[in-house]
Amino acid sequence: ARLQGDVAAFSGALRTLVNNPQFSDVMFVVGQEQQKVFAHRCVLACRCQVFRGMLSQAPVGSQDSSSSIPPQGPFILGNVQPEVFLAVIEFLYTNSVTLNSHIALEVLTSSVEYGLQDLCKLCVKFIKDTLSVEQVCEALQAAVTYGQVDLQQHCLAFIEGCTAAVVRTQGFRELSDVVLARVLRSDRLAADELDLVQAVREWAHVSSAVLERPVPEVAALPVRELRLPLLAPSELVTLESCNQQDLLIPVENIAAAWRAHALRKGSGVPSRLCRPRRGTRPRDHHRHLEPHAK
Repeated sequence: ARLQGDVAAFSGALRTLVNNPQFSDVMFVVGQEQQKVFAHRCVLACRCQVFRGMLSQAPVGSQDSSSSIPPQGPFILGNVQPEVFLAVIEFLYTNSVTLNSHIALEVLTSSVEYGLQDLCKLCVKFIKDTLSVEQVCEALQAAVTYGQVDLQQHCLAFIEGCTAAVVRTQGFRELSDVVLARVLRSDRLAADELDLVQAVREWAHVSSAVLERPVPEVAALPVRELRLPLLAPSELVTLESCNQQDLLIPVENIAAAWRAHALRKGSGVPSRLCRPRRGTRPRDHHRHLEPHAK
């Protein structure tokens, strides 16, 4: 029979070895601070395939790739914060992790890089439980980057619930064009289309400056998701005037919106662009845009 002792006591004992130089046989130099982190190769190798490969490589300059002398380090990890790396080490030793909102997304990144699926799940749970207006866009971007579908859906639902506040955050302005377009496809955004157009314009100017590319080029994908036929004629006139300054929206998109008004239906416009969102302010012409309208 296999009998199990006190798991908490076992985990607590291993925790005393985290970053403990006593009996350690490998060292990392982490982050711009060049903080030393001490570890035990047997623990790292048995818990993480990536570390096993790193620790079993032949020393630099060795002619024998199968050398029995393992590298002692130090291993330089300049692109990760010490606090983040220590959280990964803590998980490897204790199967638990101490997280806060400042490092959770970076620990998630490291968990993907090191192939630690269980740590990834813990990070996703923490991020979902502590999601805020200021961090939701960064979390959504990470979820898309690392294929975390459940976290993507959770973040999008959060954005749909407080869209007006989210579009004013720095995180919104730092979204990629692909992720922003995905957000704008939602029918449940709690914001009016005029406000979304302004938010996309501000996002595009930031992206244009960062990427050093023209506004129309960086905004091409998200702009396709703007529902211009929902705007009233007077709003379209103002939009055209603003558009002359940065050419954010292609002329043909605005022309299609005018055509929808002239024909009193969404003819020639994709049906999704004629659907009011949850936060769309009603306008008189909306009844003519409904697919079933006579």
